[in-house]
Amino acid sequence: MRTLIDLPEDDMKWLDRKAAEQGRSRAALVREAVSNYRAGSKPVEDMSWLDDAFGIWKHRTDIGDAVEWQRRERASWTRPWDHDYEDVKAEFPDLFDEEDDRQRAIYLAKQKKP
Repeated sequence: MRTLIDLPEDDMKWLDRKAAEQGRSRAALVREAVSNYRAGSKPVEDMSWLDDAFGIWKHRTDIGDAVEWQRRERASWTRPWDHDYEDVKAEFPDLFDEEDDRQRAIYLAKQKKP
């Protein structure tokens, strides 16, 4: 298949020098470069990175119980207008302050208006 590519002038000069040194055409060098790039690239559907990352934190000791840490992290994203605000606040009261309660009251007052 023929294709047209745009390269900066200095890249074309470099490619011409390499082609002359190797006694090959520019097209042959470009085909080889594309082939090498493709051989070194992982397919888009390659999900091996997921397997590599699985369990990466299993030996961490600084976070205590991993499940509890995760629940606390998720709870920290709870906002005064979330439906589970009261439940989350009861479980993790130190994550919330008076301003959160004030915002909750404003939100609930707006919900009562027709």
